[in-house]
Amino acid sequence: MKFSLLSAASVGVLCAAMSAAALDPIVIKGSKFFNEKTGEQFFFKGMAYQPRAGFKGETMDPLADTVGCKRDIEVFKDLGINSIRVYEVDYTKNHDTCMKLLEDAGIYLMLDMPSPKYSINRKEPYWDHDMMSHWTAKVDAFSKYPNLIAWLAGNEVANDVETTPSAAFVKAAIRDMKAYLKKKGHKTPVGYADNDDMHIRMNLINYFNCGDKETRADFYGVNIYRWCGDDSNFKTSGYEDVTKNMTDYTIPSLLTEYGCNLVRPRTFPELKSLYGSDMANTFSGGIMYEYSEEDNKYGIVSVNYGDSKVEKNGDYENLKKALKDAKPKTIKSADYKPSGKDSVCPKTSNTWLVKSEVLPPTPSAARCKCMMDSLGCTLKKEELTADEGKALGEAVGFICGKTSCSDISYDTAKGNYGNFVACEPAQRSAWAINKNYLNQNKAKCEVKGADTMTVSSPKQGDQAACLKEKDDIGNVGSPSTNTGDDKSTSGGSSKTDSEKEKEDEESETTSSKNSSALLSVQPVATLLASAVALFYLF
Repeated sequence: MKFSLLSAASVGVLCAAMSAAALDPIVIKGSKFFNEKTGEQFFFKGMAYQPRAGFKGETMDPLADTVGCKRDIEVFKDLGINSIRVYEVDYTKNHDTCMKLLEDAGIYLMLDMPSPKYSINRKEPYWDHDMMSHWTAKVDAFSKYPNLIAWLAGNEVANDVETTPSAAFVKAAIRDMKAYLKKKGHKTPVGYADNDDMHIRMNLINYFNCGDKETRADFYGVNIYRWCGDDSNFKTSGYEDVTKNMTDYTIPSLLTEYGCNLVRPRTFPELKSLYGSDMANTFSGGIMYEYSEEDNKYGIVSVNYGDSKVEKNGDYENLKKALKDAKPKTIKSADYKPSGKDSVCPKTSNTWLVKSEVLPPTPSAARCKCMMDSLGCTLKKEELTADEGKALGEAVGFICGKTSCSDISYDTAKGNYGNFVACEPAQRSAWAINKNYLNQNKAKCEVKGADTMTVSSPKQGDQAACLKEKDDIGNVGSPSTNTGDDKSTSGGSSKTDSEKEKEDEESETTSSKNSSALLSVQPVATLLASAVALFYLF
């Protein structure tokens, strides 16, 4: 009898140890995901997880709500999912409890790098030190967890032809965050999720998988809501076309959102194709949108922050059954021979407003500080109110309409990025104010609505020397844009604006000057008037 009891206890300890063991790393080989230890192919059977009902505070973070985690992970286990995608967290909070509970349940986390306040704006895109520092802080907070499976550097950022310039900044962010992860010794892949827009989707698909490997996305996600109800099918839904788009892709692809809600309750018939012969050889599964029922009516349960109650709706059992029936045919890593073709970077056109071979520069706090130290007319403070940001935006718009502001502006279609375009909005506005001050022979240093000051003896006498400062990754030298193509040249310049302006004035016609002025005003004045104001309104 004692032997029997001891055996039971031993078994209990063994089971506890097994349940507490770290999840195996998931790695990429070719266009597929594999378990690094077992060699088994990995398919995402995931759920978008961002409960919002009942939340009170500034930053939503379901992974810091321990009551919610304990409540929902039991539901996850019942559903049989192996992954969740979370869009927003507060990296300053502790996530040990929730991440351990997820790990013990065999659930991986895909986490978005951006947050509403620190994300690339599709209409006035930029990538600067402040934004990058918040992304790296999130990386530092979550990279310690063994069940972190992937990062997303953007979600539906470019969503039409007019917003394609934002793709260049997303790809620059991918380049820099991959470099940061590598520097820190992490191997977690960084991907992008698009919105399946028919006018730009092929350009986006090719763009994020072309050029240097250091600049490419590690995987590609498609947010798709075409398959609506049982009357649709693989062909009529458009899923067949989406699959054809990715057939020869050399990096993994998955559905980072799916689940049309036009017909409810949803029965999720698309899972038969996603995990079956139609798509499983091309896609690595998907993420159903979404777990909790919110105002947009996509949830399968109703929950509230800090409340242990769960109320399931009609979609729940249907999804559970569809996931249970999903049994994709797999291949072992050792037997898999990657194939496919490297994507060709899209050419600039009326539907693609990006010179694909050149990327915006890596942010550099040191370079921007050096530039600020060179100004004779500057802002008294860099922390601005919304009203100050608006006033500066209007002032910079006027200044850059009369003189070249190429050092702080960009033209994605031409692949031109100013030496200080990756500086923060307030710093770029200070540069423009100083430019106006110099153009007036130092007669006036003032902007209505903003506090300015003159500096009789700037710390830095040679602004060109700032270009030799290290960037935020640790690279030294002029602001190279780290090209998106093996054969292209950098779009950065070792010349400062004053040196380039004379050349521009000698070569440009009046018509081209007006066009150039508009290009300068758009990323500077519009950004300062809107992005800076929005930043301080959040």
